[in-house]
Amino acid sequence: MTALPAARPAPKGWFLRLVASRKFQAFAARVPGLKHIARAEGAALFDLVAGFVNSQALMALVEFRILHLLQDGPAPAQHLAGLSGVPLERMQILLQAGAGLGLLKRHRNGHFGLAMRGASLLGVPGLEAMIRHHRALYADLSDPVAFFRGGQDTELSRFWPYVFGASGAVDPKVTATYSDLMSESQVLVAEDTLRAINLSGVRRLMDVGGGTGAFLAAVGAAHPHLALDLFDLPVVLQGADARLSQAGLSARVTLHPGSFRDDPLPKGADAISLIRVLYDHNDSTVARLLAAVYAALPAGGRLIISEPMSGGENPDRTTDVYFAIYTMAMQTGRTRSGQEIQGLLAQAGFITIGIHAGFRPFVTSVITAEKPKL
Repeated sequence: MTALPAARPAPKGWFLRLVASRKFQAFAARVPGLKHIARAEGAALFDLVAGFVNSQALMALVEFRILHLLQDGPAPAQHLAGLSGVPLERMQILLQAGAGLGLLKRHRNGHFGLAMRGASLLGVPGLEAMIRHHRALYADLSDPVAFFRGGQDTELSRFWPYVFGASGAVDPKVTATYSDLMSESQVLVAEDTLRAINLSGVRRLMDVGGGTGAFLAAVGAAHPHLALDLFDLPVVLQGADARLSQAGLSARVTLHPGSFRDDPLPKGADAISLIRVLYDHNDSTVARLLAAVYAALPAGGRLIISEPMSGGENPDRTTDVYFAIYTMAMQTGRTRSGQEIQGLLAQAGFITIGIHAGFRPFVTSVITAEKPKL
């Protein structure tokens, strides 16, 4: 279990007023020892200002499949422009931007090739699909003032209808779209979760809200002795058979159709996992779910929670910006800190609650807890 860092003391008011002075900034830019600080802060501010342009350039590179086209080696801008249907001068600007972002590399002959970061992007499961999916989030943030004031319908709330409790009413095509996105994005989540937990002594694991079984497929491969259960909405489980069969797990996994909003959870598992589930829902729904998990577990049973978590008293750039705003756009969920989840677990009766800082907090962090023994 990793201890969380202590909060840094806040700068004094007089110092902040000094830094905000244009005279001081001009002075700092000339003074040895302060120049590098002024330059770094200026670059960081510009990175924030340019963030949307950067993300849209990334979107264009993905949509035009530029990274894929360069996998076999560098190519001239003219070739890529012809394949993409983009005017040469515009493609040249996009490629130059890709190189500026570190995704591409410009060669001396003017050709462009993949940089290590671009190749890494191609190797991250589900990342391209998530980048494309961001069209919905960007639409919701097109007027950020209206967004933060609230009261408006959002694209993301329509994309994730299951979080509102819609089960049979959800179009199977819509379900397939978000199930595929969840499955692709959960590959890294499963890796980091299994890195953080110890399943020794567990006989049967039930994954609640597990979609088409991406996490269970990883668990089944890593722990061949475990019996497995998958609980989710009936319309979601329709896509689980193919994945579990492909993973060779059909005989080991029992499917349980239901909604944890309305139905009790099946008993029999001595460990239950909630993988990227809590942050999809409000506090009252989470409290009911944790109570249902507690009731389903035997004495001494274990609970595993894995999802990106707020930094709480130490705000985190990834989780307290991206995930917090994303879950706000969903209109049902909330990105919570480990301490907040710990409090909800204690209220539900769980003990031995451990917060495990994630190997990649922008992917997931993990909390484990136990139901008291008799």
